Amino acid sequence: MLTAKGRRTLHRIVDGATAELRERGVDELRLEDVMARTGVSKGQLFHYFPDGKEGLLLAVVRREADQVLSDQEPYLSDLTSWMAWQRWRDRLIDRYVRQGDRCPLRGLLGDTGRRIPAAQSVLTDLIDRWQTSIVTGIRCMQETGEVSSEVDASRTAASLIAGIQGGVLLLTSTGRTDYLESAVDNVIEGLKGHCSRP
Repeated sequence: MLTAKGRRTLHRIVDGATAELRERGVDELRLEDVMARTGVSKGQLFHYFPDGKEGLLLAVVRREADQVLSDQEPYLSDLTSWMAWQRWRDRLIDRYVRQGDRCPLRGLLGDTGRRIPAAQSVLTDLIDRWQTSIVTGIRCMQETGEVSSEVDASRTAASLIAGIQGGVLLLTSTGRTDYLESAVDNVIEGLKGHCSRP
């Protein structure tokens, strides 16, 4: 069990590693730079991360994965009306626009996910939780008759997340938001077009 001071030190190290990762990328991340940025010694860093760089990267993956979902709240957990869906859509796009091309998960989804099996597990869990929240929202709308019961909630949610990730990749590559906006808007408009009310 960590003390309050220990938790602060741990958070400082992860914060520093995240900042270094955003500036340098996965391959250029060096523990020496993290130590210099955070003011911790080598002994302190290895006390919290005995596996060194691999363990530190995994901590960043976990924190960034949680951040992806928490940044979409409170709307992601309350997709119970079209207004709520619109607010979630706006929050989501604003998050990625503000983030720009500094997306730690982009690099972590690639080489790190392959090099560190535990990181792939964390990212898979992120996608599963994200999909579950969207599925819950679609099913809520089906219960109120706003969306037809014939809509496959799981496949629609999976398609939406895939569209978001593709849109984010194009946003970070081109600086344009229209791909991301179109991916989200087309799915939401499709759901509206499947209204079961007469």
